[in-house]
Amino acid sequence: MIFAVKRITHSKHNHQNHKTSPKMKTSTDLAAHTAKRIEARFIRKIEQFRNDEIRLVMLDRVESHSVACVNWAEYPYAPKVTFRIAHSDDALAVMFEVEEEHLRAVAMSGEENVWEDSCVEFFVESPAAEGYFNFEVNCIGTMLAAHRQSRTEATLFNAEQMSKIRHFGSLQRAPIDSRGAGQKWWMVEVIPFSLLGLESAPRSLRCNFYKCGDKCDRPHFLSWSPIDKPEPNFHCPEFFGEVILA
Repeated sequence: MIFAVKRITHSKHNHQNHKTSPKMKTSTDLAAHTAKRIEARFIRKIEQFRNDEIRLVMLDRVESHSVACVNWAEYPYAPKVTFRIAHSDDALAVMFEVEEEHLRAVAMSGEENVWEDSCVEFFVESPAAEGYFNFEVNCIGTMLAAHRQSRTEATLFNAEQMSKIRHFGSLQRAPIDSRGAGQKWWMVEVIPFSLLGLESAPRSLRCNFYKCGDKCDRPHFLSWSPIDKPEPNFHCPEFFGEVILA
């Protein structure tokens, strides 16, 4: 397939390099000590289940994990966010559950700024490809998916690739701007390993899971595996955690 390379100016800023004295721990050292490690549940042929079956089996059989790292003190707001991850021989299944104060969804196309809305994100490195992949989806199901070399260098998935990603959620597919405590939503994504350049499930993957809302009333940038950067930036694979495919 031929992909069109597009540069995307993302609001999660780049890290500026700083010289590090020999006695100081580098970001790589810190990442090695703080990155998380979990197992993904094996569910045979989950990609063939109906939408309601996928959600129910994820709730019933798959452990939840918190997306709760507040990495930047100037953005202290932390909505309640969890994820569950499962896999079959052919696909990953990820389910996010969110409770927050402001539901915002303006982006209706993956070429818009999905991350400015109430948004959940799954980033993953593939052992079969350089760089990493990111899957970002707002609360009404608008998804951005890309193969990236960095925050600004990305090959957006084309229409054929996007058609292979199955995602569905609890909210209607319409713009929303709703305020009030305890607003809940969930989103499920089923991603074939073939989109990551893999023929079948690998033994493990390096990933991170995020919740953001750059233009929500209370901007926030949460992660599952902690990030040691001076400014909000999710595009840092050195801080990915490990997911074992059991």
